Amino acid sequence: MNLFGERLKELRSDNKLSRKELSEKLGVSVRLISYWENGERECDFKTLISIADLFSTSVDYLLGRTDY
Repeated sequence: MNLFGERLKELRSDNKLSRKELSEKLGVSVRLISYWENGERECDFKTLISIADLFSTSVDYLLGRTDY
């Protein structure tokens, strides 16, 4: 189960961001966004915090520890 990838994709879609737009905001490659969403790689801690801040959510939500 890849809750992080599913939630990242859902947040990205809900905010009408393409992978390219998200990659530019985070300063990473489009390929890396794809890897995260497909559960092929894990996100580093600093970027995880940036994603949570960008989408005004918690790291716990992104990691599947909470449902909000």
